[in-house]
Amino acid sequence: MLTGIIKGLFARFGYEVRKIPQNREERPGFMLYKYLKADGSFDYEKYRQTQIEGNKRKIQKVWALEEHIVFLSNYIKTVIGMPQFGICHGTRRGKEQEWFRKYLGCEVIGTEISNIAEQFPYTIQWDFHETRPEWIDATDFVYSNSFDHSYDPEKCLNAWMSCLKKGGICILEHTSHGHRASEINPFYTHIVQMPYLIATWGKGSYGVRELMETPKKHERLEFAYFIVIQKF
Repeated sequence: MLTGIIKGLFARFGYEVRKIPQNREERPGFMLYKYLKADGSFDYEKYRQTQIEGNKRKIQKVWALEEHIVFLSNYIKTVIGMPQFGICHGTRRGKEQEWFRKYLGCEVIGTEISNIAEQFPYTIQWDFHETRPEWIDATDFVYSNSFDHSYDPEKCLNAWMSCLKKGGICILEHTSHGHRASEINPFYTHIVQMPYLIATWGKGSYGVRELMETPKKHERLEFAYFIVIQKF
C-alpha cells in the first residue's frame, strides 16, 4: 500500500518509480549491466556472445562519421604532431581505422570482439579490455565510440591508457544515445559524470584535456561530444 502511495505521488509530478533489475547495478556516477551466472559470478561468455550477436545484427550499420575522423585527424596532428600508430576499439566494419589511415597516413588498426572481425580492413578480433605487449607505451592515440559496450569501464579505460605514449591521447565519443545500462550497452553515464569518473580511475596518471562538441551528430541525439583524455 505504501509503495502504491509513493508511486502515485511521484507520478503526479511526472516521475516514475521502478525497481532496479537485479542485473543492473547503480554505482557512484554510473550504471552497469551485470552478466551473471546462476551462482552470481561474472559470466564472461554471456558478455562475449551478446556482443558478437549484436555486432552481426548491426553489421550493415556504420555509426562513425567520416567528417568526425577528418576533424579528429586534424586535432591529433595539432596536439601531438604526426602520429605513427593508433588503435580504434570496437569498430564493427572497420571504417574508423580506414579513415584515420587515409587522413593521417600512419598505421592504425581496429579491434572488434566479433568472430567476423577480420573480414574488414585492418581489423583484428580482440576483446578491448585486454592489451598486447607491443601496444604498451607505444601508441600515439586511441579512439572509440564503443566505450558503452564495456563490462568494466575502469579496467577498460586503464587498459587503453596504458597503451599510450606519454602525452598520447584517448578520444571517446560520448552521446545521449540510450538512457540506461542494457545487455548490449552495459555501461551508462551522463556526459557530466565522465570527467569525475576519469579523474577517479586515472589516479593522477591521466586526465581530461578537453570536451569538444562533435562537428555533426546523428538525428535524435540530444548531444554528442568527444572526450579527450591525455596521459601524463
